Formats: sequence, C-alpha cells, structure tokens
Amino acid sequence: MRVSVLVENSGLEDRDDLSPEFGLSLHIENSGHTILFDCGTSGVFADNAEKMGIDLEAVDVAVLSHHHFDHGGGLARFLEINNDAKIYLRACPDHGHTFKAFGFLKRFIGIDVDLLERQADRFVLIEEPLEINPGVVLLTNLSGTHPRPKGNDYLWVERDGRLIHDPFDHELEMVIKEEDGMTVFTGCSHSGVLNMVDAAIARFPEEPVKAVFGGFHLIGNPLLKSMAGTRSEVEAIGREMLDRNITTVFSGHCTGEKAFSVLKSVMGETLQSFSTGSTAEV
Repeated sequence: MRVSVLVENSGLEDRDDLSPEFGLSLHIENSGHTILFDCGTSGVFADNAEKMGIDLEAVDVAVLSHHHFDHGGGLARFLEINNDAKIYLRACPDHGHTFKAFGFLKRFIGIDVDLLERQADRFVLIEEPLEINPGVVLLTNLSGTHPRPKGNDYLWVERDGRLIHDPFDHELEMVIKEEDGMTVFTGCSHSGVLNMVDAAIARFPEEPVKAVFGGFHLIGNPLLKSMAGTRSEVEAIGREMLDRNITTVFSGHCTGEKAFSVLKSVMGETLQSFSTGSTAEV
C-alpha cells in the first residue's frame, strides 16, 4: 500500500512546488483501488496532487473522517474533478461546529452542509461499520476507556439551539487489512487515538496493527500552538502505543510539534512524521 500526503500543515524542503495548509488529505493506493481520505481545507490538495502526478479523477472512493473544515473544506473541488466516486462520511445530527477560546473568540469550523444536500447522490452517510472496498472497513463505534484529547475542550456543536461540547459522533476511522496486517487511518483522533486503535483491534483481533496514520489532536489551543495535557500524559500515550506492538506510527497535522517531540522521545523510530508531499510504503 502506498500513502501519499496531498496536504498537511508542513512542507518538504525538496518539494517547495507544493503548498502546505492547515489540514489533511491522503491519497491511498491499495490492491488496485485508490482512496482519497479527507481533502484538506481548500482546493490546495488537488493542486498538489496534479504536481505529484496523482490523478484525482481516477479515485474510486473518498472518505471524510469527520465534519471539520480542515478535512472537508476541499469537497467541492473534489466533486468538480471526480464525477463518479462516492464520498463516505458519518451521519451527523448536529451542525454549527464551532471553535471557542479566550471567552470571546468564536469561529465556525464545520463543512458546507448545503453541498451535501445539493449533491446528495454523491454522499453516503453511515451510522454502522461498513466495508467500502475489499478489506477496507469504516468503523464508527470509537468510544473506549482512554481519555479523549483535552484539545476537544475548544470544540463545540449546536444542538437544540445551544452550543454543547462536541461529542464527535460524526467521526469515523478507516481500517485497511492486508496479508501482513492492518493499517488504521485516524484523521484527527478526536475520539482518542488509543480508543481508535483499540476499536480496530476489537473488530479484527487476529490482525496485527502494522501502521497507524493520521493526526492525534494533541495540540491544545491551535492559535497558541500549545500542547494539550501534561508531558507525562502524552508520554503515557506513547508507551501505550508501543504496548500494542504497532510497527510504524505516522503522525502529523493536529498532533502538534510539541506533542510529537514528546511522543518521539518515548517511541523512537516507531514514530515517523509526514508532511505535504510525503509518501510511505506501508
């Protein structure tokens, strides 16, 4: 399986022709199929794909990890390019996804819900686990025993005319099973990366986890680039990841530089970063 990072917060020195942005978009080639996992904040992911020699028109299926702008802001651009691929995402009972900070700052961070209605034939809203390609499964029950990221404290949704803390029942994860194990794609891990990995293990207990790929939302307030939680709490996540015998963990986007550094001190070469233009053979 080949994973290409179409857009992420950071860039590569040797790919200054590509444009990073706050967001995430991955192109995945697996067993003759191509998958788009998230589509960044804007259409930049598509511009980068063209420069990387990746044909988005040929994508078989697309997946949206959750209803935030930095993962679904490029949906309209993808629909312009690709006329056939279905886009899978969680059904979401709430709208008005909001970032709140400092007691006065409030900003909409959701996706274009009108787009889902205008082109309803292209979207598949799911509530239960679903196999979308052979060996490619979307999981929706992501609750678990581990704490969710403290950075979620800034994230809200509108329900019954008032704002409540986002329960993230609009988040999913994607699991791709191959002969040598499974890879877990997490998007932002608002449900907690350990809970998401454990959900995959519970679903497929005989499959070793050969890789985890995504953001872990260990950033606190993104405006301050702070780390959510204490150093010891983030170190504990790293140790728990090692306990699960994951071959390689690829992390970026909302993990944050500070948390990544702490995780790296615990996980060593098991943890790898990714940037706009990165490719990985998993």
